[in-house]
Amino acid sequence: MNISTRFSVAIHILSILELNKSGLSTSDYIAGSVNTNPVVIRRLTGMLNKAGLVEVRPGVAGAKLKGSAAEISLLDIYRAVQVVQENNLFAVHEQPNVKCPVGKNIQDAIVPVFSLAQNAMERVLQEVTLQDIVQSISHKDSGKDIDACNLEG
Repeated sequence: MNISTRFSVAIHILSILELNKSGLSTSDYIAGSVNTNPVVIRRLTGMLNKAGLVEVRPGVAGAKLKGSAAEISLLDIYRAVQVVQENNLFAVHEQPNVKCPVGKNIQDAIVPVFSLAQNAMERVLQEVTLQDIVQSISHKDSGKDIDACNLEG
């Protein structure tokens, strides 16, 4: 089982907003790059707006970053789209057989390890910024214009 794709799509959305500062980044435009429905983009943009990462204005098409890409960590994005609740990255089966010594003790044995693993992952996400992602994208396709993403028409 994977972490929800909301996380990667949210990073995709924010990367377009950073790279397309001079253009109009509508949900239709972004959906063309993500290759999904604009409704998905609007829903995630709403979550990013609520978290204070983007600015959207009622009645005005498009969105923009609220702050600097260098100040937005992947952990900020991860939390904004509510990928998982704190200490719930790994699910544990809820009703093991308590008459069995393994069933009785498995949760106490693995939950602390799962918590450590989630904390380690979140520390890594805290260290990587949206700017790091955007720079990686720019280096891979230097010279190509962001307007090539416009698949609207």
